[in-house]
Amino acid sequence: MADIKKVVLAYSGGLDTSIILKWLQDEYHCEVVTFTADIGQGEELEPARSKAQTMGVKQIYIDDLREEFVRDFVFPMFRANTLYEGEYLLGTSIARPLIAKRLVEIANETGADAVSHGATGKGNDQVRFELGAYALRPDIRIIAPWREWTLSSRETLLAYAERHQIPIEQKRGKRSPYSMDANLLHISYEGGGLEDPWHEPEEEMWRWSVAAEKAPDRASYIELEFARGDCIAIDGQKMTPALLLAQLNQIGGANGIGRLDLVENRYVGMKSRGCYETPGGTILLKAHRAIESITLDREVAHLKDDLMPRYSSLIYNGYWWSPERLMMQQMIDASQQFVNGVVRLKLYKGSVSVVGRKSLKDSLFDANIATFEDDAGAYNQKDAEGFIKLNALRMRIAARRRQG
Repeated sequence: MADIKKVVLAYSGGLDTSIILKWLQDEYHCEVVTFTADIGQGEELEPARSKAQTMGVKQIYIDDLREEFVRDFVFPMFRANTLYEGEYLLGTSIARPLIAKRLVEIANETGADAVSHGATGKGNDQVRFELGAYALRPDIRIIAPWREWTLSSRETLLAYAERHQIPIEQKRGKRSPYSMDANLLHISYEGGGLEDPWHEPEEEMWRWSVAAEKAPDRASYIELEFARGDCIAIDGQKMTPALLLAQLNQIGGANGIGRLDLVENRYVGMKSRGCYETPGGTILLKAHRAIESITLDREVAHLKDDLMPRYSSLIYNGYWWSPERLMMQQMIDASQQFVNGVVRLKLYKGSVSVVGRKSLKDSLFDANIATFEDDAGAYNQKDAEGFIKLNALRMRIAARRRQG
């Protein structure tokens, strides 16, 4: 890659990416463009600009992507009721295709030859970033320093920073022992004591939620309104996607909702233990399934459930921009045409319960048919006899064969 003249770096301004910035300048003798994405991580991003300027960067991008993140990535994923391995709401996974997209866009805008990221060679993020970049620009070149350099620990990184006079802000007080990643959908924790799957996380680790036992003793009730499968309002107040998710995070966190302790199977082959807080997403998933329960045809709902594990794996493994994910998304989105209505939820000490659902125009629930009272001829119960016998036919034939 000796002919690389300009690189776009996914830059946070932290230790790793600040060292990567200097390393790219020295090893590749190229111009570096920095890109910092605001996807709701809750940190001040402007310091990244001054750090990049101090290190000689002339083109600096700091982009507010919060609305795009929720509208075009989180909400489409939630239309599928997506869970990876039955539990994980994919908070980190779903952010990576957006960052990859913007990296490629900036590379095109600035005439860059390559993009670079700070993901390690052990994790999933390197796969997600690079698959996304290649899908959107097949000729893009990618520099992954963690797969090239000899810096292998925090101590060697700090020594490198000191040797090259790289401005690294040392935070006062006790440093968190965990590797954390946050956006509007979730915050994740890895490393430290969590590397022992038997180790219970310390209560002070959690940032977004109170412990369930410390949540209010009185239940909270909220109503979520859906239009074509997307949540558009809380208690009748319409909001933009990003503001709505942020509000649900506050409501859920205050009620102890959304904590998860998980050992997951990484795409690169190893098992990894992580903890996650996804309060708003936990509420959204419960509510979305509830509104689908009265508006989706049975076989459509079951087909969606059959496809969901495959869809979730595509996102987890970095195939958001793949033709198969795009094809599945079209089908999922088509299923949401009539997913309209309101869901009432009860939040209490870490739990989310559906206590009501209604859809004035699109409900398939017919009380006249489902009633245990007199249905005035809406349903002929005698029809069930032939239905059962036809469905039992193959089992009766097999039973006769077994019985000789």
